[in-house]
Amino acid sequence: MQRKIILIGCGVVGQGFLEILVKKKELLDAKFGFEPLLVGVADMRMGSILVPEGMDIPKFLEHLKAHGTVHDFPAEGATIGLNSLDLIKEADADIMVEVTFTDIKTGEPATSHIKAAFEKGMCVATTNKGPITLHFKELCQLAQRKNALFRYEGVVMSGTPIFDLLEYCLAVNDIKEIKGILNGTTNFMLTKMEEENMSYPDALALAQKLGYAEADPTADVEGFDALAKVVILSNVVLGGSIKPSDAAERVGISGITLEDIRKAKEEGMRYKLVGSTRIEHGKIIASVKPVKLALSHPLAGVSGAVNALTFTTDLSGDITIQGPGAGKLETGFAIMIDVLNMHREM
Repeated sequence: MQRKIILIGCGVVGQGFLEILVKKKELLDAKFGFEPLLVGVADMRMGSILVPEGMDIPKFLEHLKAHGTVHDFPAEGATIGLNSLDLIKEADADIMVEVTFTDIKTGEPATSHIKAAFEKGMCVATTNKGPITLHFKELCQLAQRKNALFRYEGVVMSGTPIFDLLEYCLAVNDIKEIKGILNGTTNFMLTKMEEENMSYPDALALAQKLGYAEADPTADVEGFDALAKVVILSNVVLGGSIKPSDAAERVGISGITLEDIRKAKEEGMRYKLVGSTRIEHGKIIASVKPVKLALSHPLAGVSGAVNALTFTTDLSGDITIQGPGAGKLETGFAIMIDVLNMHREM
């Protein structure tokens, strides 16, 4: 069955999603009866295009690679120059994929995009942490009123399936606590400090060189990125209504020294930046902080730019899952999971 899709944000993740649509085209059709029709794309830097009859996705990707622009893709009957909100309002689409940049402080422009799509009755898949961190319940209520589906698998661990795991495989379990490594950049740095005796400044410089850390690494090294994910888990999984400011603690790794790493090693321990959340006396207790873990702990063995989560459940005990927390195809795959699940549910 054909599904009309608009893509808001055409950077690394958006292009990764489109590449998967091309690579898996025959499988998606044969196994799932899913035929994507890309009818619109808007990107703040690259421009926008609305093509009611659909675009040739492989040719569109070639155009992006050659020109780095959206608005001048040659397509019959195209409308160009619309801003993202106007494109959403004008488009006749079943699904909006929202993969614009994340703003944890305001949730914009993604939140406005999602609301506009729901008002049109579109289903939404997003990897944007901002709206889920700040406006989750409001957006879920709007989606329900508009009879639209809302999915966000990629907001916590990219293409490593967390919410589907909980929804299907751990259904009926009571989740007592969630804790894990939710930022690949800091985990990479701590790994280098321990395994290669690398100083904090050198580990940070390497992370920036490899593209794991931004020029301004504050969101990663001071725990803001991990905290946003902890807030999402608190609200989505544990049913809370907390904001980042409600967290009990937010401590990053900038104060961890090589001496701290060495002492922990002598004790048979290993430092990890751990995000955790649990319900205690009816209240959500959420935090992000460096923790010394015994080497036998499942999270202690997670090295490099990898994420991992341990769910403490009443029926299944402790379940730990680990995998990539970022990446073009990995995060694109998270969108693919969501779009395919919505296709099945429609």
